[in-house]
Amino acid sequence: MESYHQDRNFEEKRLNHTISIATEQLSAVRLRSQKNLAAIVAAKKELMDDTSHSISNLWSLDNFHQLVELSQYVNPVSHKIAQYEMESNRILLLEKMLESPYFARIDFKFDDTPGVRNVYIGLSSLKDDKSREMYVYDWRSPIASVFYRFGTGKVFYEAPKGKISGEVGLKRQYEIKQGRLEYFFDADVQIIDEFLRKLLSQNASPKMKTIVETIQREQDIIIRDMEMDLMMVQGVAGSGKTSVALHRVAYLMYQGLSTRLSHNDILVISPNTLFEQYISSVLPELGENNVNSTIFEEILRQVLPIKPMQSRNQFLEGLLSAADEGYRNLLKSSTRFKGSSQFIEILQRFIKDWPRRWLDFSDVYYNGRHIASRQLLKARILKANKASLLSVRLEQLEKHILELVHQERKRRIEKLERHVAAKPGHEFEVEAEARMLSIYESTALLKQIRRFTQPDHLELYRRLFSNKDYFYSLAKGIELPDDIEGILDFTRENLKKDYVHYDDALALAFLRLKTQGYTDYQGIKQVVIDEAQDYHPIHYAILNAMYPKARYTVVGDIDQTIGKQEDLSLYDQIAEIFAKKKSTLVTLEQSFRCTNEILTFSAQFLDPGFKVHNFRRKGEIPKVLTAPSRSALDRLIIAECMTCKEMGYRSIALISKTGRDATSLYERLQDKIDIKLITSGMAADLSGVFILPIYMAKGLEFDAVLICDVDKDHFNSEADKNLLYIASTRALHRLNLFYSGEISPLL
Repeated sequence: MESYHQDRNFEEKRLNHTISIATEQLSAVRLRSQKNLAAIVAAKKELMDDTSHSISNLWSLDNFHQLVELSQYVNPVSHKIAQYEMESNRILLLEKMLESPYFARIDFKFDDTPGVRNVYIGLSSLKDDKSREMYVYDWRSPIASVFYRFGTGKVFYEAPKGKISGEVGLKRQYEIKQGRLEYFFDADVQIIDEFLRKLLSQNASPKMKTIVETIQREQDIIIRDMEMDLMMVQGVAGSGKTSVALHRVAYLMYQGLSTRLSHNDILVISPNTLFEQYISSVLPELGENNVNSTIFEEILRQVLPIKPMQSRNQFLEGLLSAADEGYRNLLKSSTRFKGSSQFIEILQRFIKDWPRRWLDFSDVYYNGRHIASRQLLKARILKANKASLLSVRLEQLEKHILELVHQERKRRIEKLERHVAAKPGHEFEVEAEARMLSIYESTALLKQIRRFTQPDHLELYRRLFSNKDYFYSLAKGIELPDDIEGILDFTRENLKKDYVHYDDALALAFLRLKTQGYTDYQGIKQVVIDEAQDYHPIHYAILNAMYPKARYTVVGDIDQTIGKQEDLSLYDQIAEIFAKKKSTLVTLEQSFRCTNEILTFSAQFLDPGFKVHNFRRKGEIPKVLTAPSRSALDRLIIAECMTCKEMGYRSIALISKTGRDATSLYERLQDKIDIKLITSGMAADLSGVFILPIYMAKGLEFDAVLICDVDKDHFNSEADKNLLYIASTRALHRLNLFYSGEISPLL
């Protein structure tokens, strides 16, 4: 006990001294920031007020000296703005440090070096400017990996100068809130597990939190990997896949100057807007702001100038709510085929066939002369460098035609002037009228030329399905699905509609990228893809075409697939498409989210060989509750919501199979309980009581989950097992299921 009091006294003094250093640095940074802001405002005012910098024709040679002079004003302002942004970021980190400067300590003795170093680990680093002593090490620093990967005893870590060996004599963790030391403990495996168990027993947050205090060894290995061009992670529900991917981004941004990534170099692709909002605070909490984040539909909209376009959520809603089993199976089959590597090969063959068969080359006439024949234009494209994009070859062809036209323009203008002069009443405007007629002619001619130099991708895609014999000729040697006839008919009818179906939008995006290329985001160096199992090979082919130089972190769970069946071969396909020199697949089999009882209940929906290791956190056994009527069932659901509130749960999710079911339930409950409906495309605060469909709940977690309408009509197929598994594993602490009528055979 005396030893504990001595340690407590030491730790409190150390904490107070650390906070005083942080406070002093915070005051200094704030003062510099204020001065910098004032300097920026003054410099901008000087730049605007000085009329000598109002330069017309800025890029002319005559004004080049003025441009140089202007840059001498602009560059310092840009530098000050960048410095101000860095200072603002440091202020935020120091403010967080005043709340809790560190969460762990290891006592490290380097081999062949006397003395022990106390290494305190926190969200960011802190060095005493006077003594130059490191008071807190960033969790991403090389030495911090020892905390995550080892207990006490002999250890090592990888540093820029090589492998560093030593010994850890103490491993300690802290709970510090609002600058006060709540408690600490010296960690062994049993105590660390108890600490993690306590953290996991807390309420869910409306937004995902960082996991720096509880990163597991296998997670840390993924986070700190610098070798792999393609890191794939297959993890069970609740294994921390998304957190690991985001912490990996933060780690990569922390690395040395030669490899460091800026926020403009990274792209995080989320499954939907709700999930994008849910994870939005993780990187800022880790000190990394303004990282690019998007959903796949936004990528499609960037590539395709087509409106309107079906979203993935709309596609899933149509699939899950389809009453006709035949239609549902055809929709699944069509999407699976059009997302496959087989269809990608057909599309590539189709592109090669465009100049020969599908581009509407036409004879070009100008000034009464035959400028170019369609046969020669086609031959020119067919003989051009095949390595070049088709759009580049067509652009060069258009330029060639316009050069031929230009050679005739002078004679054409003269002819038009004679024509205008011959008309009564135009003798004073001959030149102007002739030039106007020339513009009209040139516009019409350019429109004619661009029918084949700027082809309509949607129209060409329609032609792919307009002739079955042609389609089968392209597919020669390729294995096709048994219901290919139905898929071709289905697609042809869909392409007559006034919006583009999701699977066809993917194909169109692929065609556009492979014929026109895309350069807007070529600088992206790291792409993170979440919920990887829900994407098809064509998704990955699109990403590979858009970000060919990027490294990829791909995380998913094949048991949480919606709309298709998936297995581990998916990762082989991903590796084949990206074709990176170094790639690996890591499996995370331990779940930290659910209680043991919830995970055991959820496992019944998966194959008997399903492997998952639970963290052994105890809770209540999930119940399947029924009522004799719809109104009685609603009362039962309301009662459960009230019970959850009384238990102190802050996020209570009512999960329905479809958005239609969610809307119906909301309309029945909205006047009886404080509840909100979460619909596709919206961002929402995940607190209180809310209703959402299963496909929007993916990746999220809630204190309590109520799965509604688990009757025979809603859940009856093999595919529905995955839906029930996904819905069940959203619950941290409490899970119950509700139905009226006949219970689902899956239960």
